[in-house]
Amino acid sequence: MLSSIFNNFFYYPLFNALIFLYNYIPGNDLGIVIIVLTILIRFALFPLFYKSAKDQAIMQRLAPKIKEIQKDFKEDRVKQGQAMMDLYREHKINPLSQFLIILVQLPVLIALYRVFLVGIKEIPEGIFYSFVSIPDNLSHSFFGIVDLSKSNLGVVLFAALAQYFQGKLSLAKSTENKKGKELTPAEIMGKQMVFIGPVLTIAFLGYLPSAVGLYWLTTSIFSVIQQILLNKQLKVSDEKLIDIDKKLHGKI
Repeated sequence: MLSSIFNNFFYYPLFNALIFLYNYIPGNDLGIVIIVLTILIRFALFPLFYKSAKDQAIMQRLAPKIKEIQKDFKEDRVKQGQAMMDLYREHKINPLSQFLIILVQLPVLIALYRVFLVGIKEIPEGIFYSFVSIPDNLSHSFFGIVDLSKSNLGVVLFAALAQYFQGKLSLAKSTENKKGKELTPAEIMGKQMVFIGPVLTIAFLGYLPSAVGLYWLTTSIFSVIQQILLNKQLKVSDEKLIDIDKKLHGKI
């Protein structure tokens, strides 16, 4: 039952999208197809990322008020939880937005890995939509240099480097107003993950087809660009954050 749902809503659509793009993008370069498909998926998920980034930015501004609530109701967890929910509701933020992004991305990631790990090596039968033509031969080449069906050290190292910059950028944003202040456990872990993440990326991708590494590299670069744009957007145009600061300075 679950397998059928996963195949029909994630694996089959993504595999058909891959082959559809392969048929129509000039050059029949599977690497270019993977890059285009990854970018399309990230654009589709952009509204979720934007909402999450906006909520996180507001929650950073609310940190003093959150600490005040935790202090005032430290003996009554029920009232503490209610006060926190009232605060989130007042500022229209969802504290679970990060979790929702992971929840939405997880089946997509699993389906993509299955496409890259299994599908590109042997085209499965009976899963194609009527408007998708089955190619006679699916080339595994990326610019005629990289065999995407096998691991490639260059792709792995570039993916790890992109992962490092992504982590560095996220850390800089979360700690930009905390110079000289004590970091939270989550921020300390984030600081460690800046360096642990690339190591795990190398260990994970080192044994997988470079098609997975190319996807990882593309999504990491997209994430870096997306984070830069989101940071500028939230800093320049979100007057709500300034209003929150003014309210907090008046209350705390």
